[in-house]
Amino acid sequence: MRGTRSSTPRAQTLSRRTVPRTAFGPAWSGFRVQGTADSPPSAAERGEGTTLPPTTIGGLIEATLYTDAGCPWAYSANPALRVLEWRFRDQLSWRLVMIGLREEPSEAAVRTWDAERALARWHVFGDRYGMPFATSPKERPSGTGRACRAVVAAGLDSPGSEWAVFRALQLGYFASGSLLDDAASIGTALAEVVGAEGVAARVDDADVVAEYERQRAEVRSAEGTPAHAQDKTTVSDGLVRYTAPSIVFRRGSEVAYAGGWQPLLGYDSVLANFAPELERAPPPDSPEPLLERFPGGLTTAEVALLLARGSDPWPDREGAHEMLEELVAAGTARRVVCGTDAVWLGA
Repeated sequence: MRGTRSSTPRAQTLSRRTVPRTAFGPAWSGFRVQGTADSPPSAAERGEGTTLPPTTIGGLIEATLYTDAGCPWAYSANPALRVLEWRFRDQLSWRLVMIGLREEPSEAAVRTWDAERALARWHVFGDRYGMPFATSPKERPSGTGRACRAVVAAGLDSPGSEWAVFRALQLGYFASGSLLDDAASIGTALAEVVGAEGVAARVDDADVVAEYERQRAEVRSAEGTPAHAQDKTTVSDGLVRYTAPSIVFRRGSEVAYAGGWQPLLGYDSVLANFAPELERAPPPDSPEPLLERFPGGLTTAEVALLLARGSDPWPDREGAHEMLEELVAAGTARRVVCGTDAVWLGA
């Protein structure tokens, strides 16, 4: 391939930037983030046990993402989520809520663990949806609770940084050998994420645990919703919870649901019916504007879907890869190896 590879092996060790006031922290720009002067307060600022405010600031639509760093469906939804960010910009105000799939792997999961088979299942997701996955199997199954609490801790300590922490944990878990229930792995994955200093050591602190449990309770309140009717929920701890990645859109007393895994057209249909007046930014003609808007980097699959046009956009990953390599050859982009693919950044 043309271009040079970075000497840094992990995509999450890309750069150290000041966290902007956006939903996806240093990796992204465009969305407003909860808890800043131009957005509704975060869960921590609302106080334990309180509910969402009935309205959003300035007529924005609040988008709550229910997700978990250990879900391959949630990880594979990243290209569609990037399109929502590019397309609707600051008309959406995002909030991140952790599901907490499992604190520890079950005894059955440990007993029947087949590392090669688990990796092969992941590569089915990679082949179908394009996100990078690891090239070597993991040594054991992993719980997700500690990683989820690291995301919560980041949101409490440096609002906005939780999105970059979540992104780094996803890439670390699915595209490398990181584990989500190991403090050393979490610390390594977050080593270069601004705003994540010390969060790996905070996962068992009382305030973090309290907010994490509040989020878990919120996730487990999906009974009777349209997501439940669509069979995009599951029963967890005896309660009906959202599956990852579920998005709930709110504006005043109005609510719209995109439960569980959805293709881009699923989100598009929900928002077209819920808020047809939203302005839509068209896709660019090349990846260069994308790398400018997403300074933390994009995978090939994310770039491909962001470039796709038409009423039923279909990503051309090979074409996107060629365009990105041309930018690398021209010195206007760089490529950082990430599992089976790469993260591309502006130079």
